[in-house]
Amino acid sequence: MSFLQVYIHALAVIMIFMTSLWIVSVIIKNVSIVDLFWGFGFVLASAYYFMNSDGFYTRKVLIMSLVAIWGLRLSAYLVWRNYGKGEDFRYRNFRKNYGEKRYWWISFFKTFLLQGILMWLISAPLLGAQFYGQNKALNILDYIGIIFWITGILFEAGGDFQLAVFKANPANRGKVLDKGFWRYTRHPNYFGDSSVWWGYGFICLAAGSYLPALGSVLMTALIIKVSGVALLEKNLKVHKPQYKEYIERTSSFIPWFPKK
Repeated sequence: MSFLQVYIHALAVIMIFMTSLWIVSVIIKNVSIVDLFWGFGFVLASAYYFMNSDGFYTRKVLIMSLVAIWGLRLSAYLVWRNYGKGEDFRYRNFRKNYGEKRYWWISFFKTFLLQGILMWLISAPLLGAQFYGQNKALNILDYIGIIFWITGILFEAGGDFQLAVFKANPANRGKVLDKGFWRYTRHPNYFGDSSVWWGYGFICLAAGSYLPALGSVLMTALIIKVSGVALLEKNLKVHKPQYKEYIERTSSFIPWFPKK
């Protein structure tokens, strides 16, 4: 199959996956499960690309392994964090606004279908890295990608762990975490997520695949401008007054030393 054929077939696989999740969400009345399986969806897409691409085998194993570690860790963490907490407030608000009778159908288009399409678009570098570069050994761009990925997973997993420990202490209720990774960036988990995807982008470039690498750019844009940093900070500014001071001294995204 050609690159485009594999990519289009992957869209069908992702849509079947997201539709199945949607059916489960209707049964249990909890749209939040779409977030829990975001990371796993990329593992599924990457596995499909692995089985249907003839690129350099070592690079295929490399990126499949990196995606599996990242995606399964993210999904497992979100399942653990949200277990027993019910539906996320964002989806509860949507359900309230649209009404219970209409929301089950609207949620398919506005949540599951939309996230499925974004997942497909963003996954392009995972295919580019595995489809091309048949005669190319690992090169400097692969190793740059690995460095980005290691940096990203440390910030993302480390930031998540530090936040979990912080929230587990009742004495920290209402306070702002500004230690560890959170001392150098207000969003170490989002920065880490972005860095991981830049890692995939560099590995894609190493295979001689250029346009698909834009999927990594799209992921960063969504994290900063749409679903990550912008949305979270809007909420934190309202519910945590001291967050304003934290903003003034701490880098918003890229880690840097705090201002005095």
